Amino acid sequence: MSDTRWEAVIGIEIHAQLLTATKMFCGCRLSFGDDPNTHTCPICLAHPGALPVTNAEAVRLAIIAGHALGCEIPERSVFHRKNYFYPDLPKAYQISQFDEPICGPGRFRYLSDDGEHWVGITRAHLEEDAAKLTHTGGDGRRAGAERSSVDFNRGGTPLLEIVTEPDLRSGAEASAFLKQLRQTLVQLGITDGNMEQGSMRADANISVRPVGQAEFGTKTELKNMNSFTFLERGIGAEIARQIEILEDGGSVVQETLHFDPVTGDIHSLRSKEEAHDYRYFPEPDLVPVVPDRAWVDEIKAGLPELPVDRRDRWRSDLGLTFEDAEVLSESPELAAYFEAVASEASPKSAANWVRGELRAQLREVDQEPWESNVTPSALAAIIGMVEGREVSMPNAKAVLAEVVEHGGDPAEIVETKGLGAISDDSELVALVDRLLAEHADQAQQLRDGKDKLIGFFVGQAMKATQGRADPGRVGELVRERVHSA
Repeated sequence: MSDTRWEAVIGIEIHAQLLTATKMFCGCRLSFGDDPNTHTCPICLAHPGALPVTNAEAVRLAIIAGHALGCEIPERSVFHRKNYFYPDLPKAYQISQFDEPICGPGRFRYLSDDGEHWVGITRAHLEEDAAKLTHTGGDGRRAGAERSSVDFNRGGTPLLEIVTEPDLRSGAEASAFLKQLRQTLVQLGITDGNMEQGSMRADANISVRPVGQAEFGTKTELKNMNSFTFLERGIGAEIARQIEILEDGGSVVQETLHFDPVTGDIHSLRSKEEAHDYRYFPEPDLVPVVPDRAWVDEIKAGLPELPVDRRDRWRSDLGLTFEDAEVLSESPELAAYFEAVASEASPKSAANWVRGELRAQLREVDQEPWESNVTPSALAAIIGMVEGREVSMPNAKAVLAEVVEHGGDPAEIVETKGLGAISDDSELVALVDRLLAEHADQAQQLRDGKDKLIGFFVGQAMKATQGRADPGRVGELVRERVHSA
C-alpha cells in the first residue's frame, strides 16, 4: 500500500483440514476425488436420531497445533451449534466451537527478510466442514447457474479454524505469515496444506483507517483464497478499493467479497454475518472436551523443532540468508538433507548447491534430493573437490550428473573419467600464453580495456582442457599475462 495517509488493518481466518482417517463426528472415511456421496452415513447426513461422537485424533492434532501457535490449552472446551440454512449443510447447523475453543489466545512468530514478527492468535477451534456444492452453467458460481449438485463426501471433514488478531498491515505481510503458518502445520502432520484442493483455505478481514487513528474502520471479508499470490493480490485490491471509497467521501459497507484473480476485480457476495446471526448454543449431543493435563504437557514436550526456530538457527549458526533458510526449510526431508550435507561441507556452499545445481538437475528426472542417488556425503564430496580446486566447476557439474544418473563415488568418477583439475600452474601459464598469441586481436582489445574478453579466454581455456582448467585461476593468469606479453 503506497498511500502513506492510510493504514490497513488485516486479520486472517484459516481453515485447515486435519489429517485424520475419518470424519469429525462419525466413522466415514475421508476422501478426495472419489465418486460423489460414497462416504456418508446417517450421522453426516443428519438422519433423525443419529448421534455424533468426537474424533479423538482431531483433538490431538488441534492440541499440537495450539502448542505450535503459542496458544493456551484450556482445561475444557465445548462444541456449539452454528445455525444457518444452506444446501451443503444437511442439519441446518454446523457443529463448531464458539466461546470455549480447544485453543485459547496465543502468539505466532514468523520471519521475513526485515526481521522477526509476531501475530496474535485469537483462538483455534474445531469444527466440521460443509458438503461440496458444485454449480454448473454460467460462470460456475451460484448466481446464473443452471443447476447445483451436492457431494456429501466432504461434509463432516474435521477442520481447525485459526483466527488471528488484526496485526497484519499489508498483503505481503499476510502472505509471509500464511506461508510460514502453513509450513508449520504441514511439517507437524496436522494438515497436508493443499490449497488448490481446498484442504487449507484463508479468509481475510480487511479495513483501512487514517494513519494515527486508533479506531478500526469498517471491515470487509475476502473469502476462500486458495494461493499465497491470490491472497496478496486480493488484499491489495481491497485496500485500494476501500481507500478510493473513503477519499471520494463514501462509506465502506461491511460485506463478504470475492476476488477474481483473472480480472483483479472485487465482487460482493453477501452482507457480512455477525456472531449473533448464527444463534450459537451448546451442542446438547456432545460432552465437553476435557483433555488430561499430563497428556497435554506430553504433547508439548514431544514437539519437534519448529520451522521458524530452524530458520533462526541456520541464520545465526550457519550464516545462511533469509532466502536460503526459507527455501531449504520447505519440508522436513529437504531440511534434513541440507543439514546432512552441511555437516560435511561449508554450510553456505551446501545451501548454494542444494538450492541450485542439485535441484536443477533433479528436476530433469522428477526427483527430490532425498529420493535420489545423490547422498549427502556424495554432494559434500563434490563441494569439497571444487573448493579444494581438485575439479573445475563445469566438471563438478558433470560429476554430479553422473551421480544423479548412476550413483557412485564422486572421487572415483573424477579419476576414471579424467576430470581432475590441472594442478600444475606452469601448464596453465603456458596455455594462457598460447591463447593470447593465437588470438592477438582479442588480446589487444583486452589491453585496451575491454575487460569482457576475459570470459572469451577463459572459455577457450576450458575448451582446450576439456573443462579441467580452473576458470578462476585462468582469469587471474589472463589478467597477469596480457600486460606482460
